[in-house]
Amino acid sequence: MRLDTTRAILSDLIAYPTISTDPNLPIIHYIADRLETVGASVEVMVDESGQKANLFATLGEARDGGLVLSGHSDVVPVTDQDWTSDPFTLTERDGKLYGRGTCDMKGFIAACLGSLDLLAEAARTRPIHFAFTHDEEVGCLGAQELVKILARRPVKPALCIIGEPTSMQVFDGNKGCCEYTVRFEGRPGHSSAPEKGVNAVEYAVRYINRLFELRAELVKRCPEGSRFDPPQTTLNVGALRGGVSHNVIAPRAELNWEMRPINEADMRFVKEEIASFVEDKLLPEMRAIAPEAGISTETIGEVVGLEPMDENAARDLVFALTGQNHAGCVAFNTEAGLFQSIGMDAVICGPGSIEQAHKADEYVSLDQMSQALAMIGRLASARS
Repeated sequence: MRLDTTRAILSDLIAYPTISTDPNLPIIHYIADRLETVGASVEVMVDESGQKANLFATLGEARDGGLVLSGHSDVVPVTDQDWTSDPFTLTERDGKLYGRGTCDMKGFIAACLGSLDLLAEAARTRPIHFAFTHDEEVGCLGAQELVKILARRPVKPALCIIGEPTSMQVFDGNKGCCEYTVRFEGRPGHSSAPEKGVNAVEYAVRYINRLFELRAELVKRCPEGSRFDPPQTTLNVGALRGGVSHNVIAPRAELNWEMRPINEADMRFVKEEIASFVEDKLLPEMRAIAPEAGISTETIGEVVGLEPMDENAARDLVFALTGQNHAGCVAFNTEAGLFQSIGMDAVICGPGSIEQAHKADEYVSLDQMSQALAMIGRLASARS
C-alpha cells in the first residue's frame, strides 16, 4: 500500500520537467502542499530570479539536534537522448520505474513524501527536517544558498541523509567539484612576427601545462589510505578554444577545467598555486609586450566534498537502519559536503544506481524503492 502511494507521488514528481534551465517552483509548491498537510512548518526560499526555490520544512518542535532528509529537485536534460517512453511520464516495465529523475533523485523525495505520516509521528520526540533544493546539477547553487541561511540560525540540525542514488549502499565521503572558465586576452598580429603580439592560445597552453604539473603533485599529496577511487584529487581540462586562422597570432582563448578535491586543503593548494603562476609568471610576460593583455577566471561552481570522518553519527544511524557495517566513498559530487561544512554529520544513501542517472531510460527499481521506504520506516520507528 505504501509503495503504491509512493509510486503515485513519484509519477506526479516526474511529470514536472524540472530541467535545471527551467523553473522549479511548481514542484516545490507540490511538495510544500504535501508537507503542510501533515502539519509541517514549510519555508519556500525563492531565489533572485523569482523562478527557482529551495524548500526547507520541519516536522516537530524547532530545536537543536534534528535530522535532515535532503534531495535536489532538478534533473538533467533529455535532449538528444533516445528514450523508449516519454521521459516525463512515469512508465513501469519489468519491476522498474522509468522517467527522468526517477533515481536522480525524485525517487528518494517520493519515498520521503510517501512516509510523511510515519515521520510526523516520529517527529514528536525529535524534529525531522526536509531540504529540497534547486540547481544541484549545475553547481549545487540552491544548496549553497540554503546552508548559508541555516548556518545563521540559532537552531541547528545535527544529522543529514542525502538520498542520492547509491543502490541503498552507505557512503560517507564524496569528492568536491570545482569548475572554472579562464579567459586569455592577448594581442593579435601577423604570424610572421610573433614577437610583436601576445598569443593567447600559447599562454593558455602554458596554463594547462602548469595544471598537469599540479596533477602530479596531487598524487604525491594524497594521504595514505585514501578511500576514494582514484585516491587523489583530480584535475581535468575539458575544452580549449581560441585563435582565428593559421597565420594570425591568437588574440583570445578560453579554457574550461575542473578539479575534484578530496579535501579543502587540496582545493586551496591548487587555487593558490595556479593563481601565483598567473600573477608571477604569465601576466608579467604578456604585459611586457601588451599592457592591455589579461587573464580572468570565472568560477562556474565550487562545492566542497564530504570528507570521511572517523566519527559520523549520520553514517552510524543509517548503518543501524539498513544493517550495513561498511561505508564507501564516491568520486561524483553531492550536496553532502555543504551540510558537513556547517557542522552537520552527513551520509549518502538512496534508491537507484548512479549507473542509470543522466542516461536515456533512467529508472529506479521497485525493489530499491521498497528498500528506501523500509529505511525511512525504521527511522520513524526508531524515533517514535
